Amino acid sequence: MRIEWARSARDDLRDLRDYIAKDSPYYAQAFIERIIAAVESLPAQPQRGRRVPEADRDDVRELLFQNYRIIYLLRPDTLYVVTVVHGSRDLERRPIKPWEVE
Repeated sequence: MRIEWARSARDDLRDLRDYIAKDSPYYAQAFIERIIAAVESLPAQPQRGRRVPEADRDDVRELLFQNYRIIYLLRPDTLYVVTVVHGSRDLERRPIKPWEVE
């Protein structure tokens, strides 16, 4: 199974890195690398992530990493990461859900 990152997920990582880097570029890069490593561990057990409650679909899953939700779609041969979002964000209020955009 291969991993693909949606542009929105790549943008999330960049924004997160930039935010943390205001205080510490070193820890910003280390944090992003740990998120990427967590995602890279998923193909061995792609259903390890829980179902996203807001989506109520078996193919929309999330891996919790510290205070962040890494939301991904399961496809036959691909794990498609759609967003990395802070756990305090209310996805219910978003007019367009991350898993609805590709």
